[in-house]
Amino acid sequence: MSKRRDPEKVVREVKRKTRRRFSAEEKIRIVLEGLKGEDTVAALCRREGISPNLYYNWSKEFLEAGQQRLMGDTKRQADSTEVTELRRENDQLKHLVADLSLKNVVLKKSLAGLGNGSDEGEVLVIGEDGGHPPGRAVGTGGETDPGRVRDQP
Repeated sequence: MSKRRDPEKVVREVKRKTRRRFSAEEKIRIVLEGLKGEDTVAALCRREGISPNLYYNWSKEFLEAGQQRLMGDTKRQADSTEVTELRRENDQLKHLVADLSLKNVVLKKSLAGLGNGSDEGEVLVIGEDGGHPPGRAVGTGGETDPGRVRDQP
Protein backbone atom coordinates (compact mmCIF):
# COMPACT_ATOMS: atom_id res chain seq x y z
CA MET A 1 0.00 0.00 0.00
CA SER A 2 1.43 3.39 -0.95
CA LYS A 3 1.34 6.36 1.31
CA ARG A 4 -0.58 9.33 0.01
CA ARG A 5 0.39 12.77 1.21
CA ASP A 6 -2.10 15.51 1.76
CA PRO A 7 -2.09 17.72 -1.39
CA GLU A 8 -2.43 20.93 0.63
CA LYS A 9 0.72 20.11 2.60
CA VAL A 10 2.59 19.41 -0.63
CA VAL A 11 1.51 22.76 -2.11
CA ARG A 12 2.56 24.64 1.07
CA GLU A 13 5.94 22.90 1.08
CA VAL A 14 6.55 23.72 -2.59
CA LYS A 15 5.57 27.35 -2.03
CA ARG A 16 7.87 27.58 0.97
CA LYS A 17 10.81 26.16 -0.97
CA THR A 18 10.18 28.35 -4.01
CA ARG A 19 9.48 31.52 -2.05
CA ARG A 20 10.63 34.60 -3.88
CA ARG A 21 13.33 36.64 -2.20
CA PHE A 22 13.30 40.37 -2.82
CA SER A 23 16.49 42.40 -2.94
CA ALA A 24 16.74 45.71 -1.13
CA GLU A 25 16.42 47.57 -4.44
CA GLU A 26 13.21 45.72 -5.30
CA LYS A 27 11.74 46.45 -1.88
CA ILE A 28 12.58 50.15 -2.22
CA ARG A 29 11.10 50.27 -5.72
CA ILE A 30 7.85 48.66 -4.53
CA VAL A 31 7.55 50.93 -1.47
CA LEU A 32 8.20 54.04 -3.57
CA GLU A 33 5.56 52.96 -6.09
CA GLY A 34 3.11 52.57 -3.23
CA LEU A 35 4.01 55.98 -1.82
CA LYS A 36 3.42 57.62 -5.21
CA GLY A 37 -0.22 56.62 -4.91
CA GLU A 38 -0.79 55.97 -8.62
CA ASP A 39 -2.30 52.55 -7.85
CA THR A 40 -3.92 51.23 -4.73
CA VAL A 41 -1.76 49.25 -2.34
CA ALA A 42 -3.92 46.17 -3.00
CA ALA A 43 -3.39 46.45 -6.78
CA LEU A 44 0.35 46.97 -6.33
CA CYS A 45 0.61 43.96 -4.04
CA ARG A 46 -1.35 41.77 -6.49
CA ARG A 47 0.89 42.86 -9.35
CA GLU A 48 4.11 42.20 -7.37
CA GLY A 49 2.81 38.97 -5.80
CA ILE A 50 3.17 40.04 -2.18
CA SER A 51 0.73 40.39 0.67
CA PRO A 52 -0.35 43.84 1.83
CA ASN A 53 1.05 43.09 5.29
CA LEU A 54 4.49 42.52 3.78
CA TYR A 55 4.23 45.81 1.87
CA TYR A 56 3.30 47.72 5.03
CA ASN A 57 6.19 46.12 6.95
CA TRP A 58 8.62 47.19 4.21
CA SER A 59 7.11 50.66 4.13
CA LYS A 60 7.46 51.05 7.90
CA GLU A 61 11.11 49.90 7.84
CA PHE A 62 11.84 52.22 4.89
CA LEU A 63 10.37 55.27 6.61
CA GLU A 64 12.06 54.50 9.95
CA ALA A 65 15.43 54.11 8.23
CA GLY A 66 14.93 57.46 6.49
CA GLN A 67 14.05 59.11 9.78
CA GLN A 68 17.15 57.70 11.48
CA ARG A 69 19.31 58.84 8.57
CA LEU A 70 17.93 62.38 8.82
CA MET A 71 18.59 62.42 12.56
CA GLY A 72 22.17 61.24 11.95
CA ASP A 73 21.80 58.03 13.95
CA THR A 74 23.16 55.84 11.23
CA LYS A 75 26.48 54.04 11.07
CA ARG A 76 28.00 53.46 7.71
CA GLN A 77 30.89 51.36 6.58
CA ALA A 78 34.08 53.28 5.86
CA ASP A 79 35.82 52.55 2.59
CA SER A 80 39.50 51.58 2.42
CA THR A 81 40.75 55.09 1.59
CA GLU A 82 38.95 56.51 4.62
CA VAL A 83 40.40 53.77 6.81
CA THR A 84 43.97 54.49 5.64
CA GLU A 85 43.45 58.24 6.12
CA LEU A 86 42.10 57.70 9.63
CA ARG A 87 45.00 55.39 10.50
CA ARG A 88 47.50 57.96 9.23
CA GLU A 89 45.81 60.72 11.23
CA ASN A 90 45.73 58.47 14.30
CA ASP A 91 49.49 57.85 14.01
CA GLN A 92 50.16 61.59 13.67
CA LEU A 93 48.07 62.32 16.75
CA LYS A 94 49.87 59.60 18.74
CA HIS A 95 53.24 61.14 17.82
CA LEU A 96 51.96 64.58 18.80
CA VAL A 97 50.76 63.31 22.18
CA ALA A 98 54.11 61.57 22.75
CA ASP A 99 56.04 64.77 21.93
CA LEU A 100 53.84 66.88 24.19
CA SER A 101 54.15 64.35 27.01
CA LEU A 102 57.94 64.40 26.69
CA LYS A 103 57.99 68.21 26.75
CA ASN A 104 55.72 68.14 29.81
CA VAL A 105 58.12 65.82 31.65
CA VAL A 106 61.10 68.04 30.74
CA LEU A 107 59.27 71.16 31.97
CA LYS A 108 58.33 69.46 35.22
CA LYS A 109 61.94 68.40 35.80
CA SER A 110 63.20 71.91 35.04
CA LEU A 111 60.66 73.39 37.45
CA ALA A 112 61.75 70.94 40.14
CA GLY A 113 65.40 71.92 39.53
CA LEU A 114 64.68 75.63 40.04
CA GLY A 115 63.97 75.09 43.72
CA ASN A 116 67.67 74.23 44.50
CA GLY A 117 66.45 71.85 47.17
CA SER A 118 66.25 74.50 49.91
CA ASP A 119 62.78 75.85 49.16
CA GLU A 120 60.89 72.63 48.61
CA GLY A 121 57.36 73.20 47.28
CA GLU A 122 58.28 76.65 45.94
CA VAL A 123 55.96 77.96 43.25
CA LEU A 124 57.05 79.63 40.03
CA VAL A 125 54.98 82.31 38.30
CA ILE A 126 55.16 81.89 34.55
CA GLY A 127 54.91 85.02 32.41
CA GLU A 128 52.85 85.74 29.29
CA ASP A 129 55.08 83.78 26.92
CA GLY A 130 54.92 80.68 29.15
CA GLY A 131 51.31 79.92 28.37
CA HIS A 132 49.84 80.91 31.74
CA PRO A 133 48.40 84.31 32.60
CA PRO A 134 50.82 86.54 34.54
CA GLY A 135 50.46 86.43 38.28
CA ARG A 136 49.00 82.95 38.29
CA ALA A 137 50.99 80.58 40.44
CA VAL A 138 52.03 77.22 39.02
CA GLY A 139 53.88 74.78 41.23
CA THR A 140 54.91 71.23 41.89
CA GLY A 141 52.76 70.50 44.89
CA GLY A 142 51.01 71.72 47.97
CA GLU A 143 48.85 74.77 48.24
CA THR A 144 50.00 78.06 46.80
CA ASP A 145 51.23 80.45 49.43
CA PRO A 146 51.43 84.04 48.13
CA GLY A 147 54.44 84.65 50.35
CA ARG A 148 56.41 81.85 48.68
CA VAL A 149 55.72 82.81 45.05
CA ARG A 150 58.86 83.72 43.15
CA ASP A 151 59.03 85.76 39.90
CA GLN A 152 60.19 84.15 36.66
CA PRO A 153 63.98 84.54 36.14
